[in-house]
Amino acid sequence: MNTQINIAGVTFKNPVMTASGTFGSGMEYAEFVDLNRLGAVVTKGVANVPWPGNPTPRVAEVYGGMLNAIGLQNPGVDVMIERDLPFLKDFDTRVIVNVCGKSTQDYVDVVEKLSDQPVDMLEINVSCPNVKEGGIAFGQNPDALYDITKEIKKHAKQPIIMKLSPNVTSISEMAKAAEAAGSDAISLINTITGMKIDIYRRKFAIANKTGGLSGPAIKPVAVRMVYEASHAVKIPVIGMGGIATAEDAIEFIMAGATGIAVGAMNFHDPYATIKVVEGIERFMEEQGIEDINDIRGCV
Repeated sequence: MNTQINIAGVTFKNPVMTASGTFGSGMEYAEFVDLNRLGAVVTKGVANVPWPGNPTPRVAEVYGGMLNAIGLQNPGVDVMIERDLPFLKDFDTRVIVNVCGKSTQDYVDVVEKLSDQPVDMLEINVSCPNVKEGGIAFGQNPDALYDITKEIKKHAKQPIIMKLSPNVTSISEMAKAAEAAGSDAISLINTITGMKIDIYRRKFAIANKTGGLSGPAIKPVAVRMVYEASHAVKIPVIGMGGIATAEDAIEFIMAGATGIAVGAMNFHDPYATIKVVEGIERFMEEQGIEDINDIRGCV
């Protein structure tokens, strides 16, 4: 039984990854989860300098998921290189570093610093507000997405995955822009913009007013977008958005995803990723599936 997948020449032992921002760099989860069992650990977003993040409160529970406006708080790429990457190097799993920035140069700085590090792939978070363009995210305009992808590709030594925002009119158009600019793969979906109001305090539940909605509530939207994107491009797609069980993961694979990532569920159940890995293996056994790649895009 083969659970191996290949993305841009990188082989993963299975399709299960962690979604950026939900697993730290694996340190917090290593006592619960055998990281060696995962296809990849995708780190929290890292910038060229430390980011303090947004004011609190930054997280709110909502029906079917959670809202967060952490604001990509991170200690910066230098700390990651010194502290996190040496830790991850000891595990038999692929390492994907998520990169964020407020300008194209910010992204390029991080990508260049990581060029000689033990990192298998780079996931580029284009849901960051582009300060030069008045705060609209790089990933909400196909031309901006094309330009930043092309520029990062010039400097990146590792294959790049552009992480797409669902807060767009056409996900196919965004996927095509990333592919045309040379991205090696795409991952989707990032969180959907949402809001919660505390009716007793008559205030927003999150200081930022809006936050990113993740969790089971967004899964049907994510499956639809992964299906559309995987039919629009030839490069591999990593699917995520509300995956809680192996069944959810298999749904994404059947919609066209090569890899999948578990996100918000890690907060609810630290063992979620391992349960998904084992559940996929069980499903393949029960269904007589020899190779996980045989069911990709089968619908």
